[in-house]
Amino acid sequence: MLRISELKLPLDHAPDALPTAISQRLGVTEADLLSWSVWKRAHDARRKSAILKVYIVDVEVRDEAAVRQRLAGDPHLRPRPDTAYRLVATSPPPGRLRPVVIGAGPCGLFAGLILAEMGFRPIILDRGKVVRERTKDTWALWRRSELNPESNVQYGEGGAGTFSDGKLYSQIKDPRFLGRKVLTEFVAAGAPPEILTEAHPHIGTFRLVTMVEAMRAKIEALGGEYRFQQRVTDLELDRGPDGGHRLRGVHLHTGEFLEADQVVLAIGHSSRDTFQALYDRGVHIEAKPFSIGFRIEHPQSWIDQAMFGPCAGHPDLGAAAYSLSHPCANGRTAYSFCMCPGGTVVAAASEPGRLVTNGMSQYSRNERNANAGFVVGVSPADYPSDHPLAGIELQRELEGRAFIAGGGDYFAPGQRVGDFLAGQASTALGIVEPSYKPGVRPTDLAPLMPDYVIEAMREALPVFGRKIPRYDDPEALLTGVETRTSSPIRITRDATFQSLNVRGLFPAGEGAGYAGGIFSAAVDGIKVAEAVARAMADAGAAAA
Repeated sequence: MLRISELKLPLDHAPDALPTAISQRLGVTEADLLSWSVWKRAHDARRKSAILKVYIVDVEVRDEAAVRQRLAGDPHLRPRPDTAYRLVATSPPPGRLRPVVIGAGPCGLFAGLILAEMGFRPIILDRGKVVRERTKDTWALWRRSELNPESNVQYGEGGAGTFSDGKLYSQIKDPRFLGRKVLTEFVAAGAPPEILTEAHPHIGTFRLVTMVEAMRAKIEALGGEYRFQQRVTDLELDRGPDGGHRLRGVHLHTGEFLEADQVVLAIGHSSRDTFQALYDRGVHIEAKPFSIGFRIEHPQSWIDQAMFGPCAGHPDLGAAAYSLSHPCANGRTAYSFCMCPGGTVVAAASEPGRLVTNGMSQYSRNERNANAGFVVGVSPADYPSDHPLAGIELQRELEGRAFIAGGGDYFAPGQRVGDFLAGQASTALGIVEPSYKPGVRPTDLAPLMPDYVIEAMREALPVFGRKIPRYDDPEALLTGVETRTSSPIRITRDATFQSLNVRGLFPAGEGAGYAGGIFSAAVDGIKVAEAVARAMADAGAAAA
């Protein structure tokens, strides 16, 4: 079959326009067009008065060789690639311990699934609760300002991505089409089939909950085992023949010791006590950059009008998204992060006395406001010390300031953009009604962030306002703080996906510094599961 890209049609094209366009592009009659299917669908809104749909299609024609010869120079025509996923192993070596996966977020979920599909019967540990119980605990914070430090937006089945927009796209290179495996499994678990064809698919929180449950059931049916409310507190190591550390098992907060020599570490970006335990045990950890800032909210109608013009509200376009970036005069970069069309700003704290925000959307994306992280990059040079965990210290400092500024009851500090640009505290909120629960208290956000961050933000806002009209409108709302954009550490691994200095430990996903978001974390989980299978096969062969 052939794959055609950059096939463009008007936004409101007729249903039969696509096969006609395919035939014309290939120079064949429609009778010679044996079959076709949409691989990806997007839209081109650069001309708001004439928005186009853009397709990638897979096509079967009667005489493919003749078409390929005639169109050999066409950069948008190539053979359809093989996107099928194939397991790298089908059964564990005899006598091996079961692999352990720590964390049931997107990375741990797919690591567990792949290991289960290969017959390795993984044990999956998570410090939080099953997803529905976790959802009740999360609502307790949002509705009653009651934080459960072990069951919240960060901890529990599904990971932090459960309470997000559910974005399923990434900038990662994916030559093996592992992302297709991710999407296919999500559809099998109940996601809308259109995520397979949309260029920027998303799911939304409510659907993610049922999908996570379905995938857990599949893993268990394949011999996997879940153990919730099991927090790992330490590793058991010994010395190998080469003098290096080897993993022998994990200690749990219950006092139990679980013997294991192959462990996937998919703990997410907020497991700060576990990071400390790993560091104390001597696991190699490095500080890495991340970003800090606030959440910014606008009426979704403003964003729709700015991005789609007269086509705003068209059912095929949905709620408009955006992506912005500006290199600032002080050497920093300010940019939008985790944009949630038609969504809400949510309380995402995981430690008492600290306040964190995040963004979330449902599948419908039909809430009143658009929100996004408005953040500025920071690097280890900005941290309080050169300690590998110093980025966590910075996060905690900023989150503590936000908790106090919001009143000490998980209300968030907020400020109108006009006041922020003028350098004055907000005493009341404007026409943009905040979506954050339990609530927002107006104040001055500038003291919550380092001066260089505030300076960069004040420079970037008018620039963004020229790109998206009304982005810097005085009535737009900033809510603080956003500090969990990515992990502040990297648990460094080698070409075998194992820790640099602990054999059998496989750092994975966002918490280890190797992913950013649901999609890339899930893909990394697949890669690491394959690496575990190879390591177990090698160990089995050596023992034989």
